[in-house]
Amino acid sequence: MEWIVQFIDFFIHLDRHISTVIQSFGGWTYLIVFMIIFCETGLVVTPILPGDSLLFGLGAFAAKGDLNITVLFFLLSVAAILGDTVNYAVGHFLGPKVFTGNIRFLKKEYLDRTRRFYERHGGKTIIIARFVPIIRTFAPFVAGIGSMTYLRFLAYNVIGGIAWICVFIFGGYYFGNIAFVKNNFTLVIIAIIFLSILPGIIEYFRHRSETSDERA
Repeated sequence: MEWIVQFIDFFIHLDRHISTVIQSFGGWTYLIVFMIIFCETGLVVTPILPGDSLLFGLGAFAAKGDLNITVLFFLLSVAAILGDTVNYAVGHFLGPKVFTGNIRFLKKEYLDRTRRFYERHGGKTIIIARFVPIIRTFAPFVAGIGSMTYLRFLAYNVIGGIAWICVFIFGGYYFGNIAFVKNNFTLVIIAIIFLSILPGIIEYFRHRSETSDERA
């Protein structure tokens, strides 16, 4: 349970943790955040790593001069695109075999939820999913299973990856140091997290409603 508390604390005090990482690791911070974004998008076992809120926080620190916004933008865009590419490859070569129920962190419900999302939005799911936690991690995996050719996937991957990084990095850069945002940074981060998971919450209750109707 302790790791859950620490993980929640990381989200709630994101500004403090980013500051500590920058002070402790200096230039290595770029590699650290690169790996976080890569793993959050590229590994189906790490869908709960910070994404949107981390990007916003990094943008805010870049505005203060602690990080270089240009380096962040290009580096994290590569991380996001490369992450989805790896995820697609895993889905293509392993497919549903990994969802046997024996791996604790690979829940079949996540795969089923992403498939429904994919069926509703088609190919543009790869772009839309960038802005939806958990769905973001599983969408390229589902595409790799066989729903999309690689060249078509790559186009959506590049567009979605750059758009996602751009929105949150520059959102933090231009708005993260406004007095109200700085004074209420924790609340802003919580709001970003809530808005990020809101589509998933809506989808969950929508699915429950449909299931109830079918049973009736």
